[in-house]
Parts: sequence; structure tokens; C-alpha cells
Amino acid sequence: MDNLVDIGLNLMHSSFKKDRVEIIDEAKKVGVKQFIITGTNLNSSQLAAEYASKYPETLYSTSGVHPHDAKTCNGHTIFELEKIAENDCVVAIGECGLDYNRNFSPPNIQRKWFEAQVELAERINMPLFLHEREAHEDLYNILKRHDNVLEKSVVHCFTGTKSEAENYIDLGCYIGVTGWICDMKRGRSLQEAVSAIPPEKLMIETDAPFLIPKNFDNKPKKNRNEPKYLPHILKTIALCMGIDAEDLAVQVTKNTKKFFKI
Repeated sequence: MDNLVDIGLNLMHSSFKKDRVEIIDEAKKVGVKQFIITGTNLNSSQLAAEYASKYPETLYSTSGVHPHDAKTCNGHTIFELEKIAENDCVVAIGECGLDYNRNFSPPNIQRKWFEAQVELAERINMPLFLHEREAHEDLYNILKRHDNVLEKSVVHCFTGTKSEAENYIDLGCYIGVTGWICDMKRGRSLQEAVSAIPPEKLMIETDAPFLIPKNFDNKPKKNRNEPKYLPHILKTIALCMGIDAEDLAVQVTKNTKKFFKI
């Protein structure tokens, strides 16, 4: 299992401050060779781009505003996101979308700035890195209005139901699956949902340092997710899909490189 790509890594998170280089090196030893650092607001998107640009061919990043931070957006936000996206290392607009689970930003504000980012991705012809939690219908309806970005959209960290996965697949979207699937309690609906995802529409990610897999035989000393756990996540996904893990690894890597042009 080699040449895997972690499409969702929060490398600039404070928990990685002391060992960013080491965790990448550790992941490379187990076959994870490329990483996309998630941008969640203007500041983190800028930091991610600055850091990723130091490691071309290995690190990439995204430029976007997470729905939790939608309330911070103003008239300059989209211009600034576009400016960050001009960096060679930036491969997608996002993380953007809708999150009604906690509503840290009012839903109407979330919808406004999500669609603005969809329009930005359309205008500059970049993929979309999407976030959706308990907001499937609204996100689906907004995406439907933008036909030409659907095949360039990946629903990152998907935790929804089988029918929701089918809806996104029908639109043409890709699905990103994390270690949520490794949680034998909370991840049951996702374990069922992956059967609806064609292998050619799947990507994999850790969302580290969050969502550490819960099904390790031996619990890691650090309760922190890391990109070196991506092969473990892949094996769990393959088991749920009833597919050979090596074959799935080849397919998801092919999907990812083509989608992000890396």
C-alpha cells in the first residue's frame, strides 16, 4: 500500500506545532506520500499555503471559510480567498459548506457565504472541498444550481446516511471518508453508506488531529489522529465495502490525483 494521499489534514493545528515535520515523515514510512492541508478561514488558509509552498510535490492546501466562521466574512473575503488560491500549492476552494449541528454562524449567513465560495470556484475553475453536517438538503439544493462544479466537488469527512451518499453521487460529487468509519458506535450509518459509493468516486482522509480511529487493536499513546493512520482507515473502508484493500488504495489514489491535479 503506497502513494496514498490524505486529502484532509489540519496540519497547522496547535497540537502539531512541535512535530509537523515528524508526523509527515512518519506517514511517508507507511505509504502516505502526499497531504492536503485544510484551510478553514482566511488566516488558516494563508498559513496553510505558506507552509505547503515550502514542500512542493508533498504538501498542498485549500483556501476557504468553514461554515462555523461564515459570520466573519465580509466584502473582502472572497477577494482574499482568490488571492490565496493563486499560490501553486492551493488545489481547492474550501473547506466550505453548511453545518447546522451547532450553528456557530446563523444558517442564512452560512448559505450566503457558501454559495459565494461555490461561485468563486466556478469562476476560477477550481475544485470544491465541501463540509456538510445536518444540512444535507440545503447544501444539495445550492449545489444543484451550479452544474459545472458538481464533478469537481468532494464532500469531505462524510458522516451521513446511505441515501445522502447516493444523492451526492447522483449529482456527480466525490465522497471523502475519514476514521469516523472506524467508530463501531457512531460510525454505523457510514459503514452502511460506503456500500453506495462507487470506488471511482471515493477519496480518503484523516481530518487529523481529529477523529482518531476507535478500532485499533492497541490504542496509541497519544490520543491524537495522525496521517500515518490513513492505511488503517483505508483497510476499514475496504472491509465495509467488501473490496480488496490494495485494489481500493490504487483506485482512491488515482481518483485523488486526477481530481486535485497533483
